[in-house]
Amino acid sequence: MLPFSTQRTEAQSGRITPEMEIVAAQEYLDPEFIRKEVAQGRLVIPANKIHMEKGLNPAGIGIACRTKINANLGNSPISSGMGCELAKVNCAIQCGADTVMDLSTGEQINEIRQKIIDSVQVPVGTVPIYQVVEELEAVKDMRPVDFLRVIEQQAKQGVDYMTVHCALLREHLPLVEKRTLGIVSRGGSLVAQWMAIHQQENPFYTHFSEMCEILRAYDVTWSLGDGLRPGCLADASDEAQFAELKVMGELTLKAWEMGCQVMIEGPGHIPLDQIEMNVKNQMEWCHGAPFYVLGPLVTDVGAGYDHITSAIGGTLAAYYGVSMLCYVTPKEHLGLPNLQDVRAGVIAHKIAAHAADVARGRVHARDVDDQMSRARAEFDWEKQFSLSFDPETARKMHEESISETESPHEYCSMCGPKFCSIRNSRAALRLNKNGEQERDSV
Repeated sequence: MLPFSTQRTEAQSGRITPEMEIVAAQEYLDPEFIRKEVAQGRLVIPANKIHMEKGLNPAGIGIACRTKINANLGNSPISSGMGCELAKVNCAIQCGADTVMDLSTGEQINEIRQKIIDSVQVPVGTVPIYQVVEELEAVKDMRPVDFLRVIEQQAKQGVDYMTVHCALLREHLPLVEKRTLGIVSRGGSLVAQWMAIHQQENPFYTHFSEMCEILRAYDVTWSLGDGLRPGCLADASDEAQFAELKVMGELTLKAWEMGCQVMIEGPGHIPLDQIEMNVKNQMEWCHGAPFYVLGPLVTDVGAGYDHITSAIGGTLAAYYGVSMLCYVTPKEHLGLPNLQDVRAGVIAHKIAAHAADVARGRVHARDVDDQMSRARAEFDWEKQFSLSFDPETARKMHEESISETESPHEYCSMCGPKFCSIRNSRAALRLNKNGEQERDSV
């Protein structure tokens, strides 16, 4: 099956693909530079060939590109359904999500996934083990043929990247016993359970080459899942987490040899002071492959506000070199997010990503901030609304502060005309410049 080409094999052959051209234009970078980053494995373009035929708009995920945002969505057997989840997908994309992951369980898994792929232009990711286990009586019944079949089925539908927990090994399980929360990854816990029942090595690890062949055929990007990511500060940066990360580095090289694109999934709950070290370890041990993190959440006590605890950690992680932030919603740890939770989660992480892009000096990252500053100086409220990450909320909050007869107005709606600093600053500068002549008119 090796003759199949991917973005990686094309880049290594010196060819610039149409997808690389699109990413270069999006990022204001030279196409040849994008090609080199893809060839080196520092940048991925998750673009399943089938999804491309359906109108996918390719996106680059890598340290050279602006920080991307992923939104996890999907049906649940407890609540929700196809219509509700499709509404959340559309909301996430409208608010700025660069990719979405369908983590559906329960009924209509294939139908929901196909509907999402057919209706969106952003890359779509999955965690195939969810469907494998859903289709069986119990996880113990899973056989290699089951997950290979599901992976190929999802690839044929057009899935652009897949998270598979290949690096969690039997030898890691004793390390988990020292933890407060054990294994918090759904996929990781299922793999651990299968290994414990059968007393065999992780089948995703032992059949990695076969999965690479399938992913290569459709150019599906690997998202090497961190089944041992820490779920609380007490478990952060422990032996189990880093043991798995080193195996991810081994598998990254193997996937690259087989022509596959690779990104690495990361934690989790990490104290603020450990984020830089975690990012540096990943870059070193996984050979510069793009790092994609859930959060990281910097405290365990933000229940109901974990989109904020996650955005704080995400800003710092992206500044140190993380390429994509997986959003966390206010419902994290509490329940399945509703439409408003999705909106809040995406916007919080768009702000985090943008702050990191500005700090890293990415091309044109600060343009919108400078435009906003000029709009504020000119009291151009409509411009301020349009430039914000959430124009609807910005407009609503502003209108709550003024009466209809006051709009448009040239003063801050928080301070009023007498105490508006921008208005008073203008007057002071004008007086200082023109002297006595202007004083009588103020």
